[in-house]
Amino acid sequence: MTETQARLYYVHDPMCSWCWGYKPTLEALESSLPSSIEMVYLLGGLAPDSALAMPDDMQQFLQQTWHKINVQLGTEFNHDFWQVNTPRRSTYPANRAVLAAEKQGAGKAMIKQIQNAYYLQAINPSDVDNLLVLAEKLGLDKKTFVEDISSEALNESLMQQIQFARSLPIQGFPSLVLAVGESYHPVQLDYKHAQVSLEHVAELLV
Repeated sequence: MTETQARLYYVHDPMCSWCWGYKPTLEALESSLPSSIEMVYLLGGLAPDSALAMPDDMQQFLQQTWHKINVQLGTEFNHDFWQVNTPRRSTYPANRAVLAAEKQGAGKAMIKQIQNAYYLQAINPSDVDNLLVLAEKLGLDKKTFVEDISSEALNESLMQQIQFARSLPIQGFPSLVLAVGESYHPVQLDYKHAQVSLEHVAELLV
């Protein structure tokens, strides 16, 4: 099995709270993958662009979700976010920020910056101005980043990733899918134990 034959897609969104909860296990999974398997991060686009404030019932649901993840996984959240921001159901800007950073070799670093800002520092990644600050923290070229994040070409790349993600056998975010040749197989995902996914991948490659 060569690298070109086996890819493990990690379908995610940088503003997906369950993806934040999964982060430590994802890191363990990625570090334990055989070199013959390429890990590919695929943006799923959780929520499209919106300038509207998030409805109160959605805010309540997400706050409950944060508490649930904290109880189940021990994940840290800064709940001040809901008091100091006007939340919007809009994750596409953060997705574009990842792609813009990726063009400067810092895609994964931007995911980390967005998650830390959102979940630990109560900063809203739906606001492009905040994303520009994160890009500067990473030492990215600001002019290039601004041009890229607002370009139609980059937005088209995001739409293509979202479309591809939705064509895969996933059950929301995060999801893992193993591509072997032209076949795509959902991979079992356990939020606490990377070994569950590793063993399933091994079974699929037999």
